[in-house]
Amino acid sequence: MRKLLVILMMTLMPATALAASRVKDIAVLQSVRDNQLIGYGLVIGLQGTGDGLRNSPFTEQSLRSMLDVLGVPIENGRTRSKNVAAVIVTANLPPFARAGARIDVTVSSLGDATSLSGGTLVMTPMRGANGEIFAVAQGPLIVSGFQASGQAEKVTEGVPTAGRIPNGAIVEREIKADFADIKSLTLQLRNPDFSTAVAVTDAINAFSRDNYKTALAQEQDSRSITIRLPAKVSPTRFFAQIENLTVNTQAPARVVMDERTGTIVIGEDVRVSRVAISHGTLSVRVTEAPEVVQPNPFSRGETAVQPNTFVDVNQSGGTVTTVDGVDLQSLVDGLNRLGVRPTDIIAILQAIKSVGALQADLVMQ
Repeated sequence: MRKLLVILMMTLMPATALAASRVKDIAVLQSVRDNQLIGYGLVIGLQGTGDGLRNSPFTEQSLRSMLDVLGVPIENGRTRSKNVAAVIVTANLPPFARAGARIDVTVSSLGDATSLSGGTLVMTPMRGANGEIFAVAQGPLIVSGFQASGQAEKVTEGVPTAGRIPNGAIVEREIKADFADIKSLTLQLRNPDFSTAVAVTDAINAFSRDNYKTALAQEQDSRSITIRLPAKVSPTRFFAQIENLTVNTQAPARVVMDERTGTIVIGEDVRVSRVAISHGTLSVRVTEAPEVVQPNPFSRGETAVQPNTFVDVNQSGGTVTTVDGVDLQSLVDGLNRLGVRPTDIIAILQAIKSVGALQADLVMQ
């Protein structure tokens, strides 16, 4: 399979220029967070693609328990349905979610079902880390993947054993939050950086001096910023005032590479010292074409197989190119001049890092 090269290039600006972002986009409130929910349930209505009850006995037990609750006991028998699948249901309960609100859920197969397409999740309690029920999920699944098979071949696209139910869960219990009674706010940067933390603090203090005649923010470390609330102003109103403040953010120079997919993402601040690169590929192809040799007439010989091997050697590349990556554009242009593939670019960047000429973090995924 041919690999795809993806090089993400940010807008090229001078080295002293910075990206302006809103506070709400680079930081989150520490007291405001999601809570993870999980549940075990059954998906019904599948077209023979459900769990094999012999390989997934918990599916049969769950089905029989559900039927007993609904008043349909099964006497001395085993269910043979292939239209049911046991699933794990997960969701994130957003902050300040009230009873009656709806949230999205993700449904994943637990047994050996081949597809959840066309299925419907029956009522499934969603529990938090403390074991209490906070939501109930139910509804038809949306599955993007599909599977088609015959006697000799099977084609699978995407993941047919997982799906989503938009607004599929109803919040039954609220998580208590005393946000209106807090006396200070704590911001946490999504990407820790000392320069960004100081910039956010300065922006908030400049706003608070103009409006409240005092500095209210104080940086704690590379991630956290503490903000005192002004008098007679609610936390919601005050955060709404500061969340749209713009801040010049900074990020470390980084190159992220995924050798499996051939994806390469190069940050704008990546710099490369002047280096000379020679990259060539040597391909060797060995072909076996055995020949059948027949004996001469009346020679009483035997038919034999004579080996016949062809070896083809091809070497390409080998051109020496100088790369002086003073900016991202120079680095990309230099790599493109070599005409190499994504896997070769990954090898080149690793070699440049080993030499010490790549002034960035190299992250392999």
